Amino acid sequence: MTLFSILRILHIIGGFTSLFTFWIPVVTKKGGKAHLVSGWIYVSGMIIVSFSALYMGIYRILDPASSSELISFSLFLIFISILSGSTAYYGLRVLKNKSRKTTHKNVWDLGFSLLLLFSAVTICVYGVTVDFPLLAWFPLVGIFLSITQLNYWLRKPTKKLHWWFEHLSGMLGCSIATITAFTVFGAPRLLNIESINILLWFLPTILLTPVIIGMSIYYNRKFNRKRG
Repeated sequence: MTLFSILRILHIIGGFTSLFTFWIPVVTKKGGKAHLVSGWIYVSGMIIVSFSALYMGIYRILDPASSSELISFSLFLIFISILSGSTAYYGLRVLKNKSRKTTHKNVWDLGFSLLLLFSAVTICVYGVTVDFPLLAWFPLVGIFLSITQLNYWLRKPTKKLHWWFEHLSGMLGCSIATITAFTVFGAPRLLNIESINILLWFLPTILLTPVIIGMSIYYNRKFNRKRG
């Protein structure tokens, strides 16, 4: 069995693990045992997904037998690996630095956010150039998330439990990458269909973005309400 085949199997296992566990930390008691255990299982799955997707994407691009369409999907796979990896990393690092009182200029933390921004802009431009809607529009999610991350790191915290909101947005942003990848790559193969409506590719983003915004607004009012 080749390295590519092994990583593809690990990618599927990690993807389904994350797909089935991402919602548990959202609905369980924050900081509780179920939240922590399921959260680490989810992150572990995403680490496997991110590294395996990066390798497989690069492998397909360098393969002389790859078609232009396969190369485009491989670029999307690489972007998904960067998106999922950087958002999961961000979600963990904001917890590690939750007690900070000033701006944060750690090279690795800023570097991951900048990598997401650079890759998102690059893939977006490429998608427009080759007229590939998925590559042209989906990276806008990465641009938004990376700018949000950089804005958080480079500003002095002003809100109570600021790290909690960023942890939430980071992990839910990571789940967008997970579900989108499943919609683009996994679902068509499981259902044995050659193509699906492009709207379905963006459905996870359309559905989960309001959830992130809504939960942030709710908990912001809950934690930062003025005392009478």
